[in-house]
Amino acid sequence: MERIKTDICIIGAGSGGLSVAAGASQMGAQVVLIEGHEMGGDCLNYGCVPSKSLLASAKAAYGMTHPGDLGIAPAEPQVDYAAAKAHTRRVIETIAPVDSQERYEGFGVRVIRDWARFVSPTEVQAGAISITARRFVIATGSRPFVPPIDGIEDVPYLTNETLFDLSERPEHLLIIGGGPIGIEMAQAHIRLGSRVTVLETGKALAAHDPECAAIVLNRLREEGVEIVEGAQVTRIGSEDGSIIAETADRTYRGSHLLVAAGRRVNLDGLDPEAGNIACDKAVRVGDDLRSVTNRRVYAVGDAAGRLQFTHVAGYHAGIVVRSAVLGMRWAKARQDHLPRATYTDPELAEVGLGEEEARRRYGSKLEVVRSSYDHNDRAIAEGRKTGTIKVLVAGGKPCGAAIVGAHAGELVGMWAMAIANGQKMSAIANTVLPYPTFSEINKRAASGYFSPRLFDNPRLKTFVGLVQKYLP
Repeated sequence: MERIKTDICIIGAGSGGLSVAAGASQMGAQVVLIEGHEMGGDCLNYGCVPSKSLLASAKAAYGMTHPGDLGIAPAEPQVDYAAAKAHTRRVIETIAPVDSQERYEGFGVRVIRDWARFVSPTEVQAGAISITARRFVIATGSRPFVPPIDGIEDVPYLTNETLFDLSERPEHLLIIGGGPIGIEMAQAHIRLGSRVTVLETGKALAAHDPECAAIVLNRLREEGVEIVEGAQVTRIGSEDGSIIAETADRTYRGSHLLVAAGRRVNLDGLDPEAGNIACDKAVRVGDDLRSVTNRRVYAVGDAAGRLQFTHVAGYHAGIVVRSAVLGMRWAKARQDHLPRATYTDPELAEVGLGEEEARRRYGSKLEVVRSSYDHNDRAIAEGRKTGTIKVLVAGGKPCGAAIVGAHAGELVGMWAMAIANGQKMSAIANTVLPYPTFSEINKRAASGYFSPRLFDNPRLKTFVGLVQKYLP
C-alpha cells in the first residue's frame, strides 16, 4: 500500500473541496484531493449548471409564445427536447476544464480518484493509498433524498442526478417536492411542452418569503403547472404504462416521476466513527467549521449541515483556508449575510432574516420598506413589471431582503453586501446607479426608508421655511 503524508487532505471535489484545494496549494501547502465520482461535484454535473441551462432553453421557448406588448407577434416554437438537453451537456463540457483533475494537478495537488474512508483520527484510506494529514476537509456534498414511499423502488423514477440524461420529453411529469429544484424543473418542463404536476407535502417554496413565493407560484399556475400543496404521497405504482402517485384523497397519473424531496449529506462509506468525527445528519461542527470531536477535521458546504448552496460551500472554503492554511483560528462562518435564490421566471432571491424571524427579534423596532417593479423605468421598458422588493430594517440597517422579479438573483447582491459589512440604508440610498437599470429598484427601496423622515417631518419643514426666508 502506498503511504502519503500531507498538510491537508480534502475529501470531495465539488465546489467547496476544489476551492480549498486551489487556495491551499497555491499558498504553498501540500494538498491531497480525493474524489470517487465526478470532478466538479453535484453543481457542475447534476445541479446548478445543467438546471440553469435547461431553464435558459425553456425561457427562450416561452419568450416566443409570450413576447408581451413589444410589437412582436407570438410564434409557436419548435421545441427539440433532446437538443435542449444537448445544450446542457455542452455547457457542462465548457465549464468542466475549470474543475478538471488536470487543472488541479497543475496547482501541485495530488488527485486520487477513489472513495475515501477514515481508518483513524489521523488517517484516511482511498483504494490502495493511505493518507496521513495534519488537517482533513470533508467536502462530500449531498445527494437526492428519496422518501420511503410504498412502491417507489418498483417504478423508474428520476432525480436531479438522472433527469438531465433524459432525451425524450416527458408527456406528463409528476414531481414530488415543491422546493427550489422541483419548482424550477416544473417551469422548465411546462415551457418545453410537458404537462406538469407538483405534489408537495406542505407549502411549496416554504423556505422563501410567503409574499414573494406566492407571486412565483401564481405565475407557474398561470402557465399550466398543477401545484398541489398538502399532498402527502402514500403510494407509488404503475398501471398501463403510467406512473401513479396516490395521496389520501386523489390519484395522479403521469408518464415520468421526478423525486425532488430534499437532500441527504454524503457520509456513507466515510466511516466517521473511525475518525472520531461526530455526525448526525451532517458533520457536527462549530462556527469555525471544525469537528466538535476531532479538531483536525473541517467540514464545508452541505457536509457542514448548514445552507445547501454552491456559493455557501465556496464561502466555507475561504473560512477553512484562513484557519487551516494561514492559522487564523478566529475565522468563523456566518449565516446572516448568505443569499439564496430560486431561478424561476420571475426569479426569487433573499438574504438575511425573514420577516417573521425579524419581528421576533426586533419587535416594534422593525420597519418594512417596499418597492415595486412597476415603478422602475427599465422594467416598464422591457415589459417585466411583475415583481417587488421587501427590505427589513432595524436601527437604520437592513437585516433582511426579499426580491421577486426579473434579475432578483443579481439584485440581492447589493443587500448581501450591505448586511455582510454592517452598512446602513444610507449606503444604498447614496449610491449613484446608471439609468435606466433594474438595480435602481434597490435604491428606490432604500430611498423609501428615508421618505417619511424627510417629507412627513413638520420640524424639517419649519427649518426649511426658515432657511428659505433668511438664506442670502
